[in-house]
Amino acid sequence: MNNCKYFIFGTLAVFAHKNGLAANEEELPNILWITSEDNSPMLGCYGDKFATTPHLNSLADEGFRYTHAYASAPVSAPTRNTIITGVYACSAGNQHMRSWYGKSNTVRYYPEFLRKLGYYCTNNPKEDYNHPAEQTRGVWDESGRNAHYKNRKAGQPFFAVFNSGISHESCLHQSIPTDKLRHDPRFVTLPPYHPDTEELRHDWAQYYDKVEEMDAWVGEILRELEESGEADRTIVFYYSDHGGVLCRSKRFVYETGTHVPFIVRIPERFKHLYPDGQPAGTTIDRLISWVDLAPTLLSIVGVPAPEWMQGRAFLGQQAAEAPEYVFMFRNRMDERYDMSRAIRDERFRYIRNYQPHRIYGQHNNYLWLAPSVASWENAYRSGRCNRIQSAFWEAKPAEELYDTEADGWEILNLADNPDYGRILDRMRRALDDEMIRIRDAGFIQEGEYERISETTTMYDYLHSPEYPIAEIIHVANTAIVKDKKNLPYLAEWLNDDNRTIRYWAATGLLILGNEAESCADRLTAALNDPSPDVVIVAAEALYRLGRRQRSVATLLTVMDNPNVMVRTFALNVIDQLGEDSRHVRQAVERLGKKSENDKSQGRFDLRMVNRLTTKWRDEAKVRR
Repeated sequence: MNNCKYFIFGTLAVFAHKNGLAANEEELPNILWITSEDNSPMLGCYGDKFATTPHLNSLADEGFRYTHAYASAPVSAPTRNTIITGVYACSAGNQHMRSWYGKSNTVRYYPEFLRKLGYYCTNNPKEDYNHPAEQTRGVWDESGRNAHYKNRKAGQPFFAVFNSGISHESCLHQSIPTDKLRHDPRFVTLPPYHPDTEELRHDWAQYYDKVEEMDAWVGEILRELEESGEADRTIVFYYSDHGGVLCRSKRFVYETGTHVPFIVRIPERFKHLYPDGQPAGTTIDRLISWVDLAPTLLSIVGVPAPEWMQGRAFLGQQAAEAPEYVFMFRNRMDERYDMSRAIRDERFRYIRNYQPHRIYGQHNNYLWLAPSVASWENAYRSGRCNRIQSAFWEAKPAEELYDTEADGWEILNLADNPDYGRILDRMRRALDDEMIRIRDAGFIQEGEYERISETTTMYDYLHSPEYPIAEIIHVANTAIVKDKKNLPYLAEWLNDDNRTIRYWAATGLLILGNEAESCADRLTAALNDPSPDVVIVAAEALYRLGRRQRSVATLLTVMDNPNVMVRTFALNVIDQLGEDSRHVRQAVERLGKKSENDKSQGRFDLRMVNRLTTKWRDEAKVRR
């Protein structure tokens, strides 16, 4: 057995030398990733005095605590897609929560590189990579609730992921009796955007209980590693997939949705991997993003990262210079369409909202399962919220700029403050440059994805000359400004050959509202556009210009489209318009009955059907 172990490590050492590792670095480390879900840095080691996290506090003392770690998206599946590929999900058409558009053959999953190197790769238990199931089969040596590094061959290095759902948002769907909570709701410090309701205090306290339980789970994973005898040759990462989880965190590109805890413990025998030669126990302020995890992993084991990976290694021989910015994205969240992009430097966060005519707090079925969300909405509707607390339920500005050092909760938008004009311009340019660099797919409405995917993958289309990304971004940026001076440009773009440009032109006219009256005839012509997404936006714009009958008839026709995401988009608009005529109700009910036995993935149109029918039923009760 010892000879076998020596042979395996000797072979790996030869591979390591060929890939740039020095002679004293030839031993490949085990790597253990411990991941939790939906939690911001609500840990004692990050200065949260209300948190009870002794195991993670100790891990931080023994390792390196990163203060500026950011999820690429504020929700799980697009984040996991980004992590496992090293490519932003929005650079491959996988940015929606959830979607199943296929992976390009160009892009590969990081376990493939590790397994070729000899690693035994396990994942326990969650995958959720936003790719079709047939593409993710066989990625791991083991994946599931029984996957474990202990099942490897003797002497074989391992890479293991253990994921806990203890702190997942769903932990708030059932309220624990207050007298059973370990964290007292009376002592919760509410963010200024949350009104002081009993449900919000309770859910905050309950969530701290769940973070405490998650910390205990981390302790068990670390104890098991110690007992295995592998701790002194295992690099440990702990991180959360994204922030959360109380309302206005998860799903939103604020600090609360994207800033995450990240701790790395590196054994003494691998001290050549210490960041910048710093001693253990050091705080690291470098900006890092989850798109950096895959290239960092390859850097640690001496494998050059392929050119298509979009992140920067922050450990190992291939560690790159620290970036000036990190980038974040948001698109469809389950059944609700929205789009925001954000970029952050060490101090400022800039957000661009591409649907400023929509409120932040669009009803999302899963989000509303937490009692605290409805309590906030009820407080707003009953007039019990101040200006800061009301903002979530009102239309968004096109741009937001926050000084995160002075305004940690991001409630004072500096975008209109002339004193910050130079910072705003700098970050505008940086965001545009990054979206062009990665060829951001978010500008293409999802109804087009199925058509594009008939002949190629979204990634391959996006990274081809067929996608004029810079021109599209220019049109979209113009559309969201709500400036009547842009009316001639929007009218002209409405006749462009490119479907995406026509979509953003129609969106710009919709945002202008009554100021787009002179373009009513052009919008009417757009009701016959070959792109159903353009048709839907044009119909909404005309409805708001008073052409209701024609608009409703068009939306009802679109609801028969075979593409589920087109139907979902149309139902979003019907809900936004508050349209509940007899013809609309009958059409929605017919769609629900026709689709109720359809168990295929992603039936977000049915969620919208349920939303509308429930809303109409509740409104009828109030009237009675």
